[in-house]
Order: sequence, then structure tokens, then C-alpha cells
Amino acid sequence: MEAVERFLKENFITEVESTLPDMTGNPRGKFYPTKKFLAEKGGRIPETLLVQTVTGDWADNHYDIVAASDRDMILVPDPNTLRIVPWADEPTAQVINDCYDTEGGLHPLSSRTVLRKVLALYEKEGLQPVIAPEVEFYLIQKNIDPDYELKPATGRSGRRETARQSYSIDAVNEFNPIIDTLYSYCEAQGLDVDTLIHESGAAQMEINFLHGNPLELADQVFIFKRTLRETALKHGIYATFMAKPMQHEPGSSMHIHQSLVDVKTGKNIFIKEDGNYSDSFYNYLGGLQKYTPNAISFFAPNVNSYRRFTPDTSAPVNMKWGIDNRTTGLRVPIAEPEATRIENRFPGADSNPYLAIAASLACGYLGLKEKLRPTHPTYDAAAEEGDTIELARSLEEGLRLLESCPEIREIMGSRFVDAYIGVKRAEFETFHKVISSWEREFLLLNV
Repeated sequence: MEAVERFLKENFITEVESTLPDMTGNPRGKFYPTKKFLAEKGGRIPETLLVQTVTGDWADNHYDIVAASDRDMILVPDPNTLRIVPWADEPTAQVINDCYDTEGGLHPLSSRTVLRKVLALYEKEGLQPVIAPEVEFYLIQKNIDPDYELKPATGRSGRRETARQSYSIDAVNEFNPIIDTLYSYCEAQGLDVDTLIHESGAAQMEINFLHGNPLELADQVFIFKRTLRETALKHGIYATFMAKPMQHEPGSSMHIHQSLVDVKTGKNIFIKEDGNYSDSFYNYLGGLQKYTPNAISFFAPNVNSYRRFTPDTSAPVNMKWGIDNRTTGLRVPIAEPEATRIENRFPGADSNPYLAIAASLACGYLGLKEKLRPTHPTYDAAAEEGDTIELARSLEEGLRLLESCPEIREIMGSRFVDAYIGVKRAEFETFHKVISSWEREFLLLNV
């Protein structure tokens, strides 16, 4: 708390936003006057927040996971996450907390705990994972009534995009005022954003982060999502990370580039001295191929997520891998030897960054321990090989695959996996009760 207090005083902070990521990856927490925050040294918050659904309900099994007494957990601020809140009217800071139970251990249902648990496995092996996320999103018109379809936001010209404009400079410039504000906010918070490009969807962008420590990058994505939403609101529009927000536009992903560094030597273990891929590279890749189907609900955590996995789109629908091949689910970019890495293209932009990164690293870790081997690389368009979709097509199916995988359960924690499945099944059942307009249009008088 000494480092925290020093930061708050040096920046004349009058209010503190004390946050933690919930199961969805959204911020929960409390607002404090600075003196009150320092006096509480973190404070407490109900642990049931970690098992709440996106609709505000709870899973049927939540009393099997958390105490029926609705007890508190202890929040411990991570001083490395202290940042200014640039959109606040008063001098305000934000901090992300680690969650502890009353016995003094990291709370097993916290997203940060799950990622820390996976990283500890690598630490025991003398390895440091390095990751770099790429996050896609849409800028859309304000949508007050959820019964109306979403529409892309209009830029400075006042005209809505109609043509595919991947990497278009002019299309990005349409939203220059918004982008300027976004970069200003990111710089004020020390977010390591790299490049921004226009993606193939109308008013769809992608922001890339510099590579680094997985926990720090998960924190940055967590903060960036909120930053972008605040930026969009400031300019009278919405920003969304839904995986598939519009029927006729491509989905939004969060590709995760990953490699492993030997702590003692500082070298990337995915590449050998002669420049060829190492056994560790192939083992890690084999783990991703084998276990991604079981972990898919962490990469596609919402009912909407599975609309992204459709044929004839840029989203991955197969478990193939290829060198510089964007039609495969696992891509190996062409890079300098020390930058050799694997790009996991399965996670959606709607995924909880802590859990998506943890799950991806867990799959790779299992590949290393089991010395798995991948298939041969795919050099042609994977979708043209006549294969069917190799992934779950619904959240419920993805959860069943997770439930039947003891290996991932052991790595990520049995209690956490039970809680996650309970929360996501409750969301699926709530969604399943809704009768869609498609059903009324085609079934009402035709069946």
C-alpha cells in the first residue's frame, strides 16, 4: 500500500475506482474518496459477484460454489495496475485488485487468479510466456432499443460505409476525432497499444498491443475495453466487442500471439539454433490442436460468440495450422527467429482476456507435458479442403466439451470450472427461452 499511497499523493488523486474483473471480464468494484481507500487498504466485496451472469442472475449451482451466507472476499490492490482515469471530471485513479479468501489464499473464482495459476506452472518449468493480443471492435450508432438491428457509425463525411475497406487509411480517418481521443486516453494510462487498422467490416477496427507479460497484457485489454467505450460515448456513439454484432458483417476476434522464453537464457524456445522450429514449438502447437475444442467456451464465452464460427468468413472453423496462413485456426507468422510465435485465432473480442489467455496457455502447457505432435501444416486455403466445422456450434455444446476434459479442469481449478460452467449454462438457458423474429417469420404459419 506504500506504493499505492505514493502514487495517489503525487497525482493529487481525490477519488479511487477500485476494480476487479468479473466472470465476463467487465469491471466490478467500488468508488472511494482517497482517504477512505487508503484507510481500508483494499476493502472487501461479496464473492458472489464472481458467479453472476451477464444478465445479473446467478447459476443454479452457485450455492454449491460460494457460501450461502454471501460472505466477503478481501481485495488487495496491485500497485502495477494503478492508472489515471483520463475521462473523469475530478482527479481520479483506478486500480485492479487481486481477490483473496478469508483464509488468505488467492480466491479460486477470480479471473486473475486463474491466469496466475497457469503462469505459475510455466514458472516451475523455468519458462516465461510472452503474448501479444490483437483486439477487434465495431463503432456503431447508438442503439437505444435492442429490438432494432445495429448500424455502423458514420464518420466525418456523414455517410455510412458500404464497401469492404480492409487497411483503408481514409476509412480510419473518417473517425479521426474518436481515434485521437482514444490514443490520448491510452497514453495517459500507459497502455502499450501499437498499431490501429481498419478491418473488413463497416466501421470495424483492430488495435494491436505490444508483446509482453500475459498478466500485464490481460490487464491492459481489460482497461482498454472500458477506455474505448468511454471514448465512443464522449463522441456520441457506441463501441462494441460483441463477437458478431451485425448479420452481414464479419465477427470481431481477439487473436493471441504467444511464445515461450527460457528464463535462464532469455531465448525463445520455439526456435532452434539452426533456425528450424523446435520440439517445444511442435509440442505446444499439438496441445493447442488437441485441447482447443475443450477450451472453446473460454474463447467463445457467450451465446452470440458462436455466430462468428460460420463457413466462408474470416473466422477460424478448423483445427489446422499453417505458416502465414490466415485460413487456419492456428497461424505461425513469418518473423525473425527470436520473434517466432503461434497466433491463436479462435478467441473472440467478447472473451474475458484473463481467461482466454489462461486457456490458450493451458492448452500449450498440456502439449508440452504430453509431448504432443501437431498435424502437418496447411499451405492452401483450409476452407477449400472440404472439411466440416471442427468446433462447437453453441455455448451449450462448448460447455459439455469443457466438462468432459479433466486435464483443463485440473489446470484451471475444479471449483472455478464448475462455477464457469454453471454461470454460462444459466446464460444459455436464459437465451434459449427467447423466441426470435426468425422463428416468428418462418415457423408461425408454415409448420
